[in-house]
Amino acid sequence: MDTITENLEAAPSRRPAWVWVLVWTGVIALLVLVALGLRNAQAQPVGRGEPAPDFSLETFDGETITLASLQGKIVVLNFWASWCKPCEQEAADLQTAWEMYEPRGDVVFLGVDYVDTDREAMAYLEKFQITYPNGPDLGQRIYDGFRATGVPETYFIDRDGVLYHTRVGPFTSLAEITAVIDVMLEQ
Repeated sequence: MDTITENLEAAPSRRPAWVWVLVWTGVIALLVLVALGLRNAQAQPVGRGEPAPDFSLETFDGETITLASLQGKIVVLNFWASWCKPCEQEAADLQTAWEMYEPRGDVVFLGVDYVDTDREAMAYLEKFQITYPNGPDLGQRIYDGFRATGVPETYFIDRDGVLYHTRVGPFTSLAEITAVIDVMLEQ
């Protein structure tokens, strides 16, 4: 038994330098990811009076819409998902509001589908007969740009591209939607 103990004590416990470099690189990378996650978790949504982040949305119909291309119009940007039950509560009211304002030409509704499949999203749009432009948020770029916190979430952007109002959670009536838009139209 003493021979085994002597052999273990005599064997070097050194690892090659590249192993230590690899271990420390992994630890540092993990710490950086945790720090970035904490920073993003603490970031507040884009606030009223701040410029809305520009974005590019390719709709399910293949059209590309950017916020910059909508300059001079009021934009109602709604984040939704087919799996989101609260989104269903407001779907009909959003569509009705769109139908009310569409003929004016100065109010645009855009739906941004969050973490969904195209098949499920299209079924949702058909179920609620939604006709305003909608598209998937590939890579969550738009969602992250607005620092959104969930779905549904709606951003009202004024004619100058500045955030006017944010609604976190579902609208409970058509009047809640039109009240914000009507005030914006008067300005």
